[in-house]
Amino acid sequence: MLICPECQFENPNANKFCQKCGASLSYKVCPKCSTDVPVNALQCHNCGADCGTVWWAIVKKEGIGELAAPCGDKGQWGLEAGGAEEEENIDEEMPDASFPMPNDPVLPPQFSVGSYLDQEQRYQFLATPLPQNAEVCARVLDCQPYQVSLVETILANQRQGLIAPVAEPNGIPKIAEAYISLQSPHHPEIPKIHDAWQDGDVQVILIEDRSDWQSLLDSWKKETTSSSQILHWCYQMTQLWVLLEPLNCHYSLLDLSNLRLDEDQSLGLQKLYGETRDNQILSELQEEEEEPLGLSAEPLTLRALGRVWQALFRSSQRTQFGLLIQVLDDLEQGTIQTIAQLRSRLQEVATELEVTTSPIFQPMEAEQTTSPTLLQVDDFEDSASRADDLPTVVLSVQLSSLEDAGCTDVGRQRQHNQDCFGIATKIEKVDLPKNRSLQAQGLYILCDGMGGHAGGEVASELAVQTLRQYFQEHWNTHQLPTEEIIREAVYLANEVIYGQNQQDARSGVGRMGTTLVMLLIQGNQAAVAHVGDSRLYRLTRKRGLEQLTVDHEVGQREINRGVEASIAYSRPDAYQLTQALGPRDETAINPDVEFFDISEDSLFILVSDGLSDNDLLETYWETHLQPLLSFANNLEQGVTGLIDLANQYNGHDNITAILIRAKVRPNVGSRE
Repeated sequence: MLICPECQFENPNANKFCQKCGASLSYKVCPKCSTDVPVNALQCHNCGADCGTVWWAIVKKEGIGELAAPCGDKGQWGLEAGGAEEEENIDEEMPDASFPMPNDPVLPPQFSVGSYLDQEQRYQFLATPLPQNAEVCARVLDCQPYQVSLVETILANQRQGLIAPVAEPNGIPKIAEAYISLQSPHHPEIPKIHDAWQDGDVQVILIEDRSDWQSLLDSWKKETTSSSQILHWCYQMTQLWVLLEPLNCHYSLLDLSNLRLDEDQSLGLQKLYGETRDNQILSELQEEEEEPLGLSAEPLTLRALGRVWQALFRSSQRTQFGLLIQVLDDLEQGTIQTIAQLRSRLQEVATELEVTTSPIFQPMEAEQTTSPTLLQVDDFEDSASRADDLPTVVLSVQLSSLEDAGCTDVGRQRQHNQDCFGIATKIEKVDLPKNRSLQAQGLYILCDGMGGHAGGEVASELAVQTLRQYFQEHWNTHQLPTEEIIREAVYLANEVIYGQNQQDARSGVGRMGTTLVMLLIQGNQAAVAHVGDSRLYRLTRKRGLEQLTVDHEVGQREINRGVEASIAYSRPDAYQLTQALGPRDETAINPDVEFFDISEDSLFILVSDGLSDNDLLETYWETHLQPLLSFANNLEQGVTGLIDLANQYNGHDNITAILIRAKVRPNVGSRE
């Protein structure tokens, strides 16, 4: 079936247009110049921008799967499942696998640039595949990107609870099991798996292409990389260790070339490795050892992780610092034997670096929602019991970028737009030889007016203007306004609208009013104030989508009193507002004001009920919001997409949305 990129409707494979919304299933829009290009095009024919959907293909034969010498009786794949002696012969006989000749007999003869990986001719090779350790790997173009794959169906069923997360479905190769088990928006470190199949004893998987991600080693080498940032990466590796260990995939951390950084300098893996490892890779971590790590009879220990860190320092020619020297020595000697001990020692190093630390001890469970911390642990479910009572190291962070976009639309049924929004930002970048910082201040206001034409429109605009002017006069420092000042601003907006109602002698339903949701950002500190049912959401990679405000309406009021939700919202007045700005004096409102830290990359979404009704964001956040966490996706296009989505599924009311993308990084201070 073909999944429509606009409305997610399932269409037959032969369809050229979506049966539900009419969107093209044969063409897509170039993100750079908006030209229509075929879905199987790698680049835009007009501007040359990359438009294709590209995956990283891994082909492997069952068994140990070491690449064998090109011998005639081992089959066209040149793969052999042999013992240690055979592996040694392989290392001696095989030429350098990094630079194979086009006619290398290790590769199937049909695998070349322009040929296809599969019989259906969906995945086309963009380069001649290269042998990598025990596998054949290559970038492939997805010529049918809207067609759902078997793995995507399995993952969708998992999210709906229809199958167990670690079930082994028929037709899924063994090398895909770990990827499927670890797939979660809470684990962006793990490459996303797209497709997988088995052809005889040959296994094929297609995963997210991270070949162009920056190498951790390259960043480790940079003089501008601070000790705090290095400590942050070390801690992320301990998180990955706990996540991967139950599936014997912690070998993935032993290959320096497999450790990559995303655009936010967060650690990720290019791919997953199983227990069987190539001698050559492991020998990089133990040049003088007789027995390669991971191939002995003993389980892999934290000593191997310590050697990864030693290799990073050695290869980057950086000097080890402070207490971390002793941590590495204790790992090598076996004094540190558990993740809990290692994290405790890293916390000591953080203290030495004058980094904020937290003494809080809390259980770590998969996809657990907790208070935000930069180095929060979201461990694999099966290892949660072993990770209980681990210290959480909290590195202080600073804002690295702040972007925003807003849009409002009348909708499909209204004649006038009673929504109004306002954005006011002050951003100052300081870039010195030994220090970089971003001083940012942002005020974001969204109001949904009521009271009819020339009523609701006036009320929402009055509220936005009043609040903007108030904070221009009362927010001129490098700190967030206090709760008292924020409340005073909201009461002032209410007073202005209420006074206009009194002056115009409006009464009953003719009295104008407005909802309010307002976000204030100062550096990595934030505050939200709201009255009514306009909402603020927050999206992060760790916790997914969260609603940060609670609607002021009758149904929610009854729930707060202990009434069952189904009963509370069966009332005819369930969606009637209990608070709004303007209809009554300030004694009738009690704005909610909350403060919080921005301690990880976040997307904030302010919306009127024309967008939030019918759980629209809760249903479509993975397709319409999650991609916007990345710099690669434009916020203005994203907010337009939300308006289009609301018009398609709601459309009964005015629609307004403001998107704010806040990126943070460890507070590196001066260069070390």
